[in-house]
Amino acid sequence: MRFHSTRDAGLTATLSVALRRGIAPDGGLYVPDSFPQFALTDFDGLTGIAAVAPTFLAPFFAGDPLAAQVPAIVAEAFNFPVPLKRLPVAHDASVLELFHGPTVAFKDFGARFLAACMVRIPRPSGRTLTILVATSGDTGGAVAAAFHGRPGIEVVVLFPRGLVSPRQELQLTCWGGNVRSLSVAGTFDDCQRLVKAAFADPGLNAQRELSSANSINIGRLLPQACYYVATSLAEYRRTGQKVNFIVPSGNLGNVLAAVWARKAGLPIGELLLTFNANRTVPEFLETGVWAPRPSVPTLASAMDVGNPSNMERLRDLYPEHAQMLGAVRATSVSDAAIQARIQTDRVALGETWCPHTACAAEAYAQLSEADQAKGPWVLVGTAHPAKFPETVEPLVGHAIPVPESLARLLELPRAVLEVPATLEALAAALQ
Repeated sequence: MRFHSTRDAGLTATLSVALRRGIAPDGGLYVPDSFPQFALTDFDGLTGIAAVAPTFLAPFFAGDPLAAQVPAIVAEAFNFPVPLKRLPVAHDASVLELFHGPTVAFKDFGARFLAACMVRIPRPSGRTLTILVATSGDTGGAVAAAFHGRPGIEVVVLFPRGLVSPRQELQLTCWGGNVRSLSVAGTFDDCQRLVKAAFADPGLNAQRELSSANSINIGRLLPQACYYVATSLAEYRRTGQKVNFIVPSGNLGNVLAAVWARKAGLPIGELLLTFNANRTVPEFLETGVWAPRPSVPTLASAMDVGNPSNMERLRDLYPEHAQMLGAVRATSVSDAAIQARIQTDRVALGETWCPHTACAAEAYAQLSEADQAKGPWVLVGTAHPAKFPETVEPLVGHAIPVPESLARLLELPRAVLEVPATLEALAAALQ
């Protein structure tokens, strides 16, 4: 299979090249030339993400040097549980807990998969590969963990100063070795802009071999599609119905992975995107006018994105506004509603949500009775609440137990460089 730029369909690459580059030479994002069409029988006898992933991924790797190594990549990347927990509500609803990996956030799936691929891709130049990653909270920690200690690769994490939770910041700055952390005086959108500017800068590209581990890299999206594949198959086998997902959304990589899984024939029904006060996407769906703006800080900090990169991929797939409206719908949740939902569901459901998963829970609660009864709904649980104790613990009235993998990271020393939000500052930091 070939992959082309969202800005020039004639500009194509193999999957390995697309993974290594991160972004297309014209600044566009790589998308598949076509989507395989699966029958449900293709997955007969396969249960769980590690079992279904090689079958789902095989067509995307077809003809690529990594094709024969997909089973080994999957086994290395997806070696932690992905529970689907039923919720005690009137209709059929569950939460898909994606936070049982090393950094207790869903970004572990894409980061670990991308790292497993990158170390297997030959680099004839022999130069160190520099991976730039902008993060609004969870991506940077997952990428740092996945690539830490990998030979021939360095990671530079850019995060917005003061706009991630204290525990997220500790996860971003505790690594050392081949991982460097830059605290940027700006928003996540500034961090993302700097990464894209670096890829477009001839001088930096002459000096270094650059790649990205944000969801602009297609190597983040394909593995995330796998948990939608596994979950939709399990729910369809249980109920005979397509499953609907509620996806907390920021840069749109998570929901795009679900869109791609549905496009490939998996039994996925509605996709409801839930946002915080950063309403660029909901307003676009309402008006048809794409008007990105600076992000605003919220309790669901990892979703604080005002100009989501993956909208370019969504608009490539659904160029007409009416097509987009038929593909996804969206809602937004205020900080006050996030707080209220965390309090309510701790009592009513026995669940303690992180602020992002609380957005999904609130979106489900806002559905009409008819919508809730449509078929199975799955709330996508994106992070462990222990990453956000300052927000969650006062609302639930007790301390949140810290998973062992997170506790180990919190004990490590911290190293960070503060920089202004300029390409010149980033270039200097890379020297």
